[in-house]
Amino acid sequence: MSKIGFIGLGIMGRPMAGHLLDAGHEIVTVEHHKPLPAELADKGAKALANPKAVAEASEIVITMVPDTPDVEQVLFGEGGVIEGLKPGTLVIDMSSIAPLATQEFAKRIHEAGGEYVDAPVSGGEGGAINAALTIMVGATQQGFERAKPILEVMGKTITHIGGHGDGQTCKVANQIVVALTIEAVAEGLLFASKAGADVAKVRESLLGGLAQSKILDVHGERMIKRTFDPGFRIRLHQKDLNLALEGARSLNLALPGTANAQQLFQACAAHGGADWDHAGILRALEALGDHEVGQ
Repeated sequence: MSKIGFIGLGIMGRPMAGHLLDAGHEIVTVEHHKPLPAELADKGAKALANPKAVAEASEIVITMVPDTPDVEQVLFGEGGVIEGLKPGTLVIDMSSIAPLATQEFAKRIHEAGGEYVDAPVSGGEGGAINAALTIMVGATQQGFERAKPILEVMGKTITHIGGHGDGQTCKVANQIVVALTIEAVAEGLLFASKAGADVAKVRESLLGGLAQSKILDVHGERMIKRTFDPGFRIRLHQKDLNLALEGARSLNLALPGTANAQQLFQACAAHGGADWDHAGILRALEALGDHEVGQ
């Protein structure tokens, strides 16, 4: 069993750290303004002063924080991981951040004597709770082999995509597909509702045909029941689509569907919905159509 530093105990990170504790690993984390979650403290997790102290106490450091600047601060800021990094420490970033920045972070960690793995995840809160996440890995072969037994505790599908940054590139692609599929589900259900059909029965029928998807299943139900508590927050999906659009500009690509989905998310945010679940994209479409699904 390993001594693991886990930094980032949010909606996703908390159950992920819990699975590692259940598997017999030791967990330390960073002290926050809020107390250490009781379900983790009761299993033996401990909080230390800063990321440096976490690194000093750990063989493996996992980060699961919101954005690129957050990862940079945790790793390289004052009192950061790199200040307490021991030779051979495995650093696994499971956040969703910029691929180019990831390559630079990997270089700095390697120069300091550590091994870096980018391992962003898909599957949302449910996947984290059920240890069924899809994990997309960018690493050396050695880094992947070291990280895989740890990742298997938290995820169901672990794929070594390629070198550093490739895991994050895969996650950006994932977020493009997810955003556009959520938008498609919202448009389909809105159309059916405005036309007077029973949207619950429409969804049930669609789940048996070519339109079937996990998003239609999970997020379609959210839309019909109007349960927009996150889940995965719109503001975080906006961040991921920003990465996609910035990357597309650098690659001289047009991603019109992605840009449109981003504008719909922005419309939600403008109406106070930045912290809605991303299924809340339906509300932006409802406003445009002056119709609420199910009404």
